[in-house]
Amino acid sequence: MPPEHALLVVDMKNYSQLPEAKMAPIRSDLDDIILNTVFPQSGLDDPRSREGAYQDTGDGAIFVLPARDTARLVDPLLGHLNAALGRYDQTRLPGGSTIWLRVSVHVGPLSLPDHRGDAINDACRLVNSEAVRQAMTAATDHGAYVAAVLSGPVFDRTVHAGRTPTLLQTQFLAAVARVEGKAGFEQHCQLHVPGMAAEMLQRYVTEPPRDAGAGVADPPPAPAGSGTTMQFLGSMKDTNVIGSVGTYYHNSPRR
Repeated sequence: MPPEHALLVVDMKNYSQLPEAKMAPIRSDLDDIILNTVFPQSGLDDPRSREGAYQDTGDGAIFVLPARDTARLVDPLLGHLNAALGRYDQTRLPGGSTIWLRVSVHVGPLSLPDHRGDAINDACRLVNSEAVRQAMTAATDHGAYVAAVLSGPVFDRTVHAGRTPTLLQTQFLAAVARVEGKAGFEQHCQLHVPGMAAEMLQRYVTEPPRDAGAGVADPPPAPAGSGTTMQFLGSMKDTNVIGSVGTYYHNSPRR
C-alpha cells in the first residue's frame, strides 16, 4: 500500500464565468496567495519541491503534503487563507475579481508522482460536493472567502483529537458529501466557514444522510380507542407467548 499523504484541494467559485483575459492573472494571484503567503504562515513547505505534489487544475489546484502536516492544513491554514483572500479583495485593482474558494482536506494512501489511489479522487469529490457548495453560499452571504470540507479521518485526527489550537469541534458542522452524477460517492464530512458559527451554517446545508432515521421502524400508532398495542418477538406457537397474551387480555381494562 502506498504511504499516506495529506491532500489540500482548492477550487474557485465562478472561475468559468470570468472573461478569458482574466483567467490567467487570477490563477497566478491564487498561487501567489497560497504558496508564497499562506503556506509559509502555516509552517508548511512548498509542495512544488516534491515531484507530483502540486497540480494545477485550471480553476484551482491540488497540493499533496506529508501526512504529518494534516493538522496544519486545518489550523492555522484555513484561517490564514480566509484572511489572505480578504486582504486581496480589499487591495485588488479596479475591475479585478474576488476570489472565493471551496477547500477540501483529506488524508489517505497515495503514490507520487503518478497519483495512483482513491485518496485524490475522494479529495476532489469532497470539494465538488453539494454540501460544501451550500457552505460556500453561506460564506459569501456572511463576508467570508473560504468554505472548507474535512473528510471524516481528517476531522478525527485533527479537530476531534485536539490538534487544532484555535478551532473547536463546535465550529464544524457534520454533513454528508454527495456529488451529482456520482451515485456511489457518499461520505460523512465536517464543514467549516471561518468566523461563522455552525448553527448559522446549518441554515444553509440540506445534505442529511440518506439513511437518516433508518433502523427498526416504530410500530404504527394504535387507532383511537383500540387500547394497548403489543409486539412480541416470539412465535405465536410458543406457549409462553400465548399465555402472556391471554393473561394480559383478561386482566386489561375494557373500553
